[in-house]
Amino acid sequence: MLHAAPLPEFSGDQDFQQFLQKDLEYIRKIKGDVAQVQDLVCTTFQLCNEEELMLVKQKLGISQAPLDQCHSKTFQVDACFSQIRDGLQIYHGHLALLLQLLPAHSGLVDALRLDVSNLSTNIQQQMEDLGLNTVTYPKAEGQGTLPSLSSDFDKQASGFIILANFKRFLETSLRALRHLTLV
Repeated sequence: MLHAAPLPEFSGDQDFQQFLQKDLEYIRKIKGDVAQVQDLVCTTFQLCNEEELMLVKQKLGISQAPLDQCHSKTFQVDACFSQIRDGLQIYHGHLALLLQLLPAHSGLVDALRLDVSNLSTNIQQQMEDLGLNTVTYPKAEGQGTLPSLSSDFDKQASGFIILANFKRFLETSLRALRHLTLV
């Protein structure tokens, strides 16, 4: 559950509410596309259960992009949106692995990457238009980069783990944005 308290100066702002609604729709679309690619990984590589890959996930050190600013007690709108934007950029880069794994479905993966890039750019532009500060958080060591993947199984498992992490990231983003629309 989010502990976010929106800033009063944005709660009734019509432009801000439109910004939130557009982002909510876009994130829902991307989340659906991630689920579709996840289904392809499941049927293609028989990797369907994240719990079965827990040891592989730890071995490879693939972590989820942080969204702690979107559910902290010291919630700030600009910090949350900056983390969403930064996370989208991380996942955009990680999705390149899926292009290698699913060459027969490159159109779908390319469309997903394009949507992720567009949403990240839109958030940046909307933040600037609304006069929100853009914050760039330092990346933790190894965050945003994939480890060297030596085997085909490591690549396939990484693809599934990336999609599972991205799906959770999008769900948390949706909760944060939905919370702001209710105020």
